[in-house]
Amino acid sequence: MFTLAQARYLVATLHPRIDELIGIRADLAELRADLASGGMSALGGRAEVKALEARLHGVLEELNSHDIQVKGIAPVLLDFPGEHEGRAVLWCWLEGDPDVRWYHRVECGFAGRRPIR
Repeated sequence: MFTLAQARYLVATLHPRIDELIGIRADLAELRADLASGGMSALGGRAEVKALEARLHGVLEELNSHDIQVKGIAPVLLDFPGEHEGRAVLWCWLEGDPDVRWYHRVECGFAGRRPIR
């Protein structure tokens, strides 16, 4: 269980790794598109795809090791189990947010997101 302060701290601390994840994701998408069209890529070939996939999984494993729930990578969506007003919630961080500014009850999912007041 995370407090809101702990979730915000982790997002700030792990931001360099999250930025790395975003860069890997973009490189991997571009490389796969180039290779699928039969073209050449400045990013490499099949070996580079495998290397990027390994790096991507490494970042995801690191996030998971902190008990962060990675709900998506395009865009990056992270949930932190916590409690708010006596209810089980997930503190949410979505790529582009400056910090954790949303939460939702566990059973409501992303559609139930509410701003933190």
